[in-house]
Amino acid sequence: MDLESSWPLGYRLVQGSSLDRSRLMSTLGNAYEELGATQLDHLAKTVELYLEGPSMLWWLEKTGTSRVGFTAVQSESVGCLWLGQSINQLTGALQAYIYLVYVVPQYRRQGMGRKLMQHAKNWAIKQGYEQISLQVFVNNTAALKLYETLGYRYSATLLQLEL
Repeated sequence: MDLESSWPLGYRLVQGSSLDRSRLMSTLGNAYEELGATQLDHLAKTVELYLEGPSMLWWLEKTGTSRVGFTAVQSESVGCLWLGQSINQLTGALQAYIYLVYVVPQYRRQGMGRKLMQHAKNWAIKQGYEQISLQVFVNNTAALKLYETLGYRYSATLLQLEL
């Protein structure tokens, strides 16, 4: 599938790499801060563990020239999709796993998250996976609604006890 063809005019999906570590860290930090997280030190370990493995990273960019200070910028990052694999704990099968799907707040509610999720699904099918999964915080109601409309169903609940 051509990465450029399915995006609205002025947007493109660009494949990232392990060289995007600091950019990914910044994006993860933004996503977690929006959800009220205050401790973000674990994100570096997450990136260290999973970015080098069998994972893929894409950046959603808005194209066109804009200015940042005195510098002309050709594109602006407005979203991110980071995929890898995990093991289904019930069946033992390898499955595609969404580590991160993120759209910058001012670009939300325009179908970009839905398109990123469709790209994730297409990638997983192309890789031969029969299932794709993700985790989402219960207070992320917009994401929960999106995932449910896309057919995602609950299969587990994470419980915790503060000590």
